[in-house]
Amino acid sequence: MKKIEKEFFTVFTDFQCFILANMNKGDYIGITATHYNIIEFVYRKKDATAKQIAVALNVSQAAISKQLKFLIQNELLKQIQSEVDRRNYILTATDKGKFIVDNSETFRKNLTKQFSSNLSANELITFTSLLKKALEDHN
Repeated sequence: MKKIEKEFFTVFTDFQCFILANMNKGDYIGITATHYNIIEFVYRKKDATAKQIAVALNVSQAAISKQLKFLIQNELLKQIQSEVDRRNYILTATDKGKFIVDNSETFRKNLTKQFSSNLSANELITFTSLLKKALEDHN
């Protein structure tokens, strides 16, 4: 992807999460950009701890703990007690969590490709800028 397409892809990720978080139907009501980022981090890493997620996303472990509770209750992540240290838990993405990440990424890539071929470089820059502006109060 070109630089502007990568930027649009990133901005559109936030936009899509905003859409998901505000949907009134489906199984994924209440998914925020933070939830999505946690699910994606765990999915890409394969196994993760709450501490690793907190460090990667630059937030407190307390804040992550609250998010993890929601994600586990909604079966987007599962936690398994570590065999090495029984005090720790390893997090993995469920099939439901993987589905969200895979389909969201495919959707964004397809839309980015469509927008890139239908808009000029300047229009894509403007559209990306407008999306950023529209999302300022929602991140």
